[in-house]
Amino acid sequence: MKIQFTPQEGATLLKSVPTEFVTLLAHGSLVVEYYKPDKIDRQQPHKRDEVYVVTSGSGTFVYDGERTPFKSGDLLFVPAGVDHRFEGFTDDFATWVLFYGPVGGEKSSSV
Repeated sequence: MKIQFTPQEGATLLKSVPTEFVTLLAHGSLVVEYYKPDKIDRQQPHKRDEVYVVTSGSGTFVYDGERTPFKSGDLLFVPAGVDHRFEGFTDDFATWVLFYGPVGGEKSSSV
């Protein structure tokens, strides 16, 4: 099983699929994708929890109607079912997407 991935690998693999994302790893409930939307992020709420790790670019992240700036290196968390999308992002914007846990999301716990 491959255990290391680079953003460059994600970008290269993305060229071989007709979608704006490509799956790089699936293990248990974890699915890791590389995502690079083209001008508009058309995402709909997902059935599982997800984490984004921005690999390049910047813009605005809309989370449940609230907007916040993001940049390369930022980590963003979205619980299952919450409306979210990226807006006003730079042409070089790309991100890792990590889906995990059960449909409906995991229960919240304090850290």
